[in-house]
Amino acid sequence: MDLNTVRDVRDARSHEPWRPGDAWLGGGTYLFSEPQPHLRRLVDLSRMGWEPVTHHHDGSVEFAATCTIAQLSRHGKGSRVRAAPLFEQCCRAFLASFKIWNMATVGGNLCNALPAGPMISLTAALDGECLLQAQDGSLRRVRVADFVTGAGRKDLAEGELLRSVTLPARTLAARTAFRQASLYGLGRSGALVIGVLDEQDGSLAVTVTAATVRPFRFWFPLPPDRAGLRGALEAAVDDADWFDDIHGLPAWRRHMAFRLAEEVRRELTTEGTRGTR
Repeated sequence: MDLNTVRDVRDARSHEPWRPGDAWLGGGTYLFSEPQPHLRRLVDLSRMGWEPVTHHHDGSVEFAATCTIAQLSRHGKGSRVRAAPLFEQCCRAFLASFKIWNMATVGGNLCNALPAGPMISLTAALDGECLLQAQDGSLRRVRVADFVTGAGRKDLAEGELLRSVTLPARTLAARTAFRQASLYGLGRSGALVIGVLDEQDGSLAVTVTAATVRPFRFWFPLPPDRAGLRGALEAAVDDADWFDDIHGLPAWRRHMAFRLAEEVRRELTTEGTRGTR
């Protein structure tokens, strides 16, 4: 897609003042996929030199906003943390070509804030934290589950930049379960549910995405029974929170979210046979 309203592309290292019509350019897989008539200038992050993956002394792992899906996939395959399989499962939820994998970024997927964004699913489920940088250089942190506020909406001020996402060591060491449902074999996610069992304290987190307009992360100090889990979902997710588009009606998404949530609960709280996608 030619963005014929864009008049200039600037290197983000130049730190020029932000102005109306500016947009951050990461991999560009979304920006160049459809018309962007409101844009006048792109601020390119590709030469910032941020390390894609940084391991911290406390066991947490930080992913730069410019980390590509291909780089994330390689990290997951080489990682020995217990939650490592979840990285590849979420990367595969893109159902995208290798060309997209090598350009699309973790930060871009979060900032698009699309319900089916699998990087939102991954980082929200693992209790990730976003590092945001304002134009004056000041920093603030916000949990991924709170960063995405609706379909296409996020907690990002004008000119503010998503710098990175950090996943804590505790959730990386947890057992996980993954379920995804689509209307078609190679379709966009209509519901995606991830369970995370912390074996240090026995707590269970169940995160619902794709079916809802924003991520919903439910934390239980002890795993609930079937009725307790369903009750928590019904109490927290309003009718307006179920997403509605050509990839699934709200009633179907709601049904699948409840079904998949129960599957991950059972997988993580019993020694039964693991389910499949």
